[in-house]
Amino acid sequence: MRLSGPLTPLHPSRPIASRRAVLRGAGGLLAVAAVGPLAACSSDPNVYTLVPWPGTAQAGGPGVIEVRTPSVAVSLDRERIVRSEGDYRLLTASGDAWGESLPGMIGHVLTADLQQRLPGSTIFAQNDAVATMALAAVELTVTRFSCDAGGQAVLGGSLAVHWIGHDGGASDVLALNLPVSGSGTGGLVAALSALLGQVADRAAAHLRVLGPVEPPV
Repeated sequence: MRLSGPLTPLHPSRPIASRRAVLRGAGGLLAVAAVGPLAACSSDPNVYTLVPWPGTAQAGGPGVIEVRTPSVAVSLDRERIVRSEGDYRLLTASGDAWGESLPGMIGHVLTADLQQRLPGSTIFAQNDAVATMALAAVELTVTRFSCDAGGQAVLGGSLAVHWIGHDGGASDVLALNLPVSGSGTGGLVAALSALLGQVADRAAAHLRVLGPVEPPV
């Protein structure tokens, strides 16, 4: 069979792209692909951690002490740092996060604070791998851990220190506050670390009152 007349392209509305145009398009796609990961990296949060706060070192507490994992209010136990509470709102610090779960971090920093304050005692955090049994325990509940309406760092909750398996101990209601240096998250974290040091001061004082000798059964 013969075909007569001029041949026409199958898709007259789609001109064939030149090799140079194709390469230009591929380069554009590679540029977009390269920008994607960089944009993702730029959204990573600033990560903060509490630090041990020095205090007065003085022996006299029980020989072995366990710091129980603190109980932290659910509203505070989140990745983003809670900047302030009040006026029926919870404000988080944009782009700023804790380096680990808040209960675990508070527990380990409080343990380090007490180790420095009670050099004659063996002190460990709950769930640490140890080969000894604790004689006394420190328990902390945290209900406030941010800034108040006046811009001061606040730590609210309760503290309990007691023998394990025996009567005897003490407890405190905590309502501590400190000025924050500067307006950034770093200043708030430093002030909260200092407040946790004050909690350690109280716990160490109670532990010294318990004394080194376990009471009789």
